[in-house]
Amino acid sequence: MATLMEAAAMRRAIALPAAGIGTTSPNPPVGCVLLDQEGRVIGEGYHERKGEAHAETHALAAAGGQARGATAVVTLEPCNHEGRTPACRQALIDAKVARVVIALLDPTSRSDGGAATLRAAGIDVEAGVLAAEARVILGPWLTALERQRPVITWPYVVSAGGIEAAPGEVDDVRLLRLNADAVLHADGSVTEAVPGSHGAGILRLANSTLGAAPVAIAASLYQGGVRRLLLAGDLSTAEPFLTQRLIDRVSAYLPDGCPSRTPGRVQPWPQVPPGFTIIAAARLDGFVRIDAQRDALP
Repeated sequence: MATLMEAAAMRRAIALPAAGIGTTSPNPPVGCVLLDQEGRVIGEGYHERKGEAHAETHALAAAGGQARGATAVVTLEPCNHEGRTPACRQALIDAKVARVVIALLDPTSRSDGGAATLRAAGIDVEAGVLAAEARVILGPWLTALERQRPVITWPYVVSAGGIEAAPGEVDDVRLLRLNADAVLHADGSVTEAVPGSHGAGILRLANSTLGAAPVAIAASLYQGGVRRLLLAGDLSTAEPFLTQRLIDRVSAYLPDGCPSRTPGRVQPWPQVPPGFTIIAAARLDGFVRIDAQRDALP
């Protein structure tokens, strides 16, 4: 059973990779914290960008020789294959850590998986520690992997004129962009949410396919490495994706300032689309934002 110090380290490991959201895909955002035998942090790291060092490598580099006999606390099972970077399970074995604490097992593990290889090397391994909390960061990557398409968020404004695209210059919308891999625009263009993060630049899709083939578009973007997608547009842009149940989360912006009013126009729905459940609400400068997620299929 994980100790209190290991649980605290896991929460630190869960928080660290949030700084890599939007730049690691198609790789997962992973964090790692190393503890010495007294439970003190001797190194930590997170996966910052695809193709570069993984979380375990950063943490081991920070710890140096102190990693021998240490406990590695990591949010996702250490990878078990060679790619652009060495296998993390081998890095941990070579560093002679004594114990590895894992939040979530990696469904993409090859062969017997990193955990099995670590155990075979004589390292104590415990998995499933704070798994639900780790999904706060890793959940979209896992969901995209399961569905073979990006997790899609659609922000919009509910105004007297209808359901309109959320203005990109609003600070809160810019934050949503920072937490995505790419943005799909109403004109069919796709831009990186964080410019230069994936080397993809701008991919132009045929305008005629935006409404006619949302499933194909989502699949194509997934194959291109997109795991979190922001859909930018009004109701006409989003409707084909809503119809195909491809939108997973919405952020509805309601203009603030009048406690009693009559809507200037009949809306297809007053706030969030049918089939979505409200999960959060916040007051912003000039708006109230309502976050909702799609209900599970019956």
